[in-house]
Order: sequence, then C-alpha cells, then structure tokens
Amino acid sequence: MYTLEELKGIVEGCHLCPLHQDRKNTVFGQGNPDAKIIFIGEGPGQVEDDTGKAFVGPAGQLLTKAIEGIGFTREDVYIGNIVKCRPPQNRTPLKEEVETCIPYLKWQVKLVKPKIIVCLGSIAATNIIDSNFKITKQRGTWYERKGTWIMATYHPSAVLRDALKKRPFWEDFKTIRKKYDML
Repeated sequence: MYTLEELKGIVEGCHLCPLHQDRKNTVFGQGNPDAKIIFIGEGPGQVEDDTGKAFVGPAGQLLTKAIEGIGFTREDVYIGNIVKCRPPQNRTPLKEEVETCIPYLKWQVKLVKPKIIVCLGSIAATNIIDSNFKITKQRGTWYERKGTWIMATYHPSAVLRDALKKRPFWEDFKTIRKKYDML
C-alpha cells in the first residue's frame, strides 16, 4: 500500500496516456490526508496546470468560498480530480484518459478514507456514481457505498457560467454540512 506522497511521485512520472505530453505539472490533489470529505472534479485547467494545485483558478476560488461557507477550510478537506493532467483546451477528458487515470483517484480515496465524496460536475458523477448520471436531475441526491456517502453537485465553473446554478449549488453545500454533522 502506497502513501499519498509515494502515489503522488508515481503520478508525476506517469506517461500512460497522451495527456502527459503537454502538461506543465501533474495535479495530484491536496488537502488533509485524513479528511472526512473529498471533493472530486473533472481535471485541471490552465491555472492548475501552471501551479500543480487542484482548484486554484476562478472555479477553485468559488469552491473555496463554498467550503468556507459551510464552516470548513481547504486544509480540512481533500480536493482532487478524475484526471491528473490538463486536457488540451480544457476539453472533457476522453474515455481512455479517464480509464488510465482513475485508478490513481481510487488509491487516493482508499488512502484518505473519507466519509463523504462530493462529485463536482457531471464528468466526476458519471465516473464515480453512475455512467448514466444526469447532473441537472440527480444533483443533491445521496448514494451510500460501503459506508461512504457520495453526492454530486454542479461544477464551480458551471456555476460561474450560469447564475441560475448558484442557489442549487449552495443548497447542496448546506446538505453536505448536514450529512457531515450527522456522521
């Protein structure tokens, strides 16, 4: 069994799919290695590729505000992505890229052992909850798997593009806090 640091080293040297060819940095994820909540997005954007840190651009700033709005800090939670390298022009990761990279995410989840997983957006939800997941219809719904509670909400970048998603996004975060307090 690897530690998070050992797994991060493996990811940094990964050349298993074409995404490594254009990356500046891998974006492994960061936060509390003993977090009770993991937030999982789709993949790194430009700012994340530049810095090697997950959710630090405009969408990350909104995520940070939402996390703080329910009484946590980024240091209290763990934040990661389905793929660890930025897809060209921020396109959706291809099926092959996801299949190559998702084992790293599964190891991260095993190592952190969260009680709650929050999928940020449809790509995370379709790869973690169900391949037929519909974000507009099923966001905010809890699913339990092996003692871990999983829920999807809108990706912060979608909220930034569509003001109508702000209220449901915030309601989902309040639900996350309630679930955390129940556990």
